[in-house]
Amino acid sequence: MEKRPSGAGSMADDSKPLNFIQQAINSDLESGVVDKVVTRFPPEPNGYLHIGHAKSICLNFGLAQQYGGDCHLRFDDTNPEKEEDEYVQAIIEDVQWLGFQWSGDIRYASDYFGQLYEWAQYLIREGKAYVCELNAEQMREYRGTLTEPGKNSPFRDRPVEESLMLLESMKNGDVDEWLMTLRAKIDMASPNVSLRDPVMYRVKKVPHHRTGDAWNIYPAYDFAHGQEDAIEGVSHSVCTLEFASNRPLYDWFIENLPVPATPHQYEFGRLNLNYSVTSKRKLKQLVDEGHVDGWNDPRMPTISGLRRRGVPAVAIRNFCDSLAVAKTDGMVDMSQLEHFIRDELNNNAPRAMTVMRPLKVVIANLPEDHLEQITASVHPNQDMGIRSLPFTREIYIDQDDFKEEYSKKFKKKLSPGKRIRLRNGYVIEAVDYEKNDADEVVLVNAILIEDTLGKDPADEVKPKGVIHWVSAQYCVDCDVYLYDRLFSDPLPDAGDKNFLDAINPDSLHILTGCKAEASLADAEVGQPYQFEREGYFCLNSCKDSQNSRPEKLVFNQTIALRSVWS
Repeated sequence: MEKRPSGAGSMADDSKPLNFIQQAINSDLESGVVDKVVTRFPPEPNGYLHIGHAKSICLNFGLAQQYGGDCHLRFDDTNPEKEEDEYVQAIIEDVQWLGFQWSGDIRYASDYFGQLYEWAQYLIREGKAYVCELNAEQMREYRGTLTEPGKNSPFRDRPVEESLMLLESMKNGDVDEWLMTLRAKIDMASPNVSLRDPVMYRVKKVPHHRTGDAWNIYPAYDFAHGQEDAIEGVSHSVCTLEFASNRPLYDWFIENLPVPATPHQYEFGRLNLNYSVTSKRKLKQLVDEGHVDGWNDPRMPTISGLRRRGVPAVAIRNFCDSLAVAKTDGMVDMSQLEHFIRDELNNNAPRAMTVMRPLKVVIANLPEDHLEQITASVHPNQDMGIRSLPFTREIYIDQDDFKEEYSKKFKKKLSPGKRIRLRNGYVIEAVDYEKNDADEVVLVNAILIEDTLGKDPADEVKPKGVIHWVSAQYCVDCDVYLYDRLFSDPLPDAGDKNFLDAINPDSLHILTGCKAEASLADAEVGQPYQFEREGYFCLNSCKDSQNSRPEKLVFNQTIALRSVWS
């Protein structure tokens, strides 16, 4: 096994073999090709980041940390039609929440528009670019196919000065959209379609979220991307596998321009997660058509959605670090992500009790003003301290924890003449119950078995099970949102499927009128809790217009205690 370099970061794990990018970095450092590792995370601000981006974030920032280098955060904002500052701010928040900090200032492709334009003029003067007047349909026709070469544009050999003049007119707004483009002059017969005179600039009379109306032309992503890396001194340009066919074009621009550095591009397999979609276009469609409640809907695979659902950042980092960095795409089972979420929450989430479907129990042999503070552990790890549970004559238990008739199937439930232990509390025995006109049990009368706090009954008639509860007088009203997977099909957009047909109609259940233990009145947004016997939850992050706290207490289910998926 190749020796792993020292350095900080979650990727520095001596038990794991080096991936192919780490091997390349080691070779470059040892041979002196580079003396410092510089990576970058270059999102396009045309949507919110999703779990697939998290893998790229962890990889790029992790490599920089491991090798003592720098990682830049750069927005490739070359398409003003689809980009918004909202997306920029959301991406910044996501990267920071995941626990990473970029080197220096945030960078933007728009910072380099002037330099890119000068390099476009340079290529024209070198006879390696030209202004073309083919429209989009004609350009597709001239481009050829995967099996047939393209043919040269009739404008390919136009004079250098004419192309320079027309490019200036395009920039100044004197040319309508799609009447002209600037194209690189490479090889229309190349078997790599990306090299068949790709478009470098197109006219777009659309205000830019940073530069306003200063520009009427914008560089194509393929032209801007590599040059941005060169300007910033990126040593290892890491991207996903779909850009592999673009690497020859990336290299062509680097070789044919007077750039200050020569970065190299490396492609790794993107993260595909079953029971989800990670196409920004499809995620945007879910939002725009109202199938979900925004980009940060807790059912979405976006980082902001996972955060709002209560998924800890460290669980996402651990999940991403567990994935192979390989040269092939692969499908990861959702249960693998859920494993890391449960593992983190089980080890660190404070415990609390919340009754989802309240049923009142009156303990007849306690006085009406009875108030007793019962202490309970915050977590099985005793170092996390204790909490106080008010115990009163009237309490709430869950409707499902009471059965009108005892049976072996429900022997761990409360029923008339049978005993149950209250979690962290006493043993009680049900005496009888009351029903409403709809034949629903609305009240249970019970008695407390004396001297059973932390003890078995003296008469040795032991309770059959343990149920959770809250004081009816000292509790907090709340709503609870229960989430399931957004799609019922493990591969919702595979082949020619319409992914919308696979939306799970039962992906959200809202429970109102729930009762939570009093301590949750001070719950913090983002703090995960284990609701004992129910699952892991966190306070919803949506705030009202007046306060930093939510308008009402709403807890989002992060994940069930155990997987219900086979």
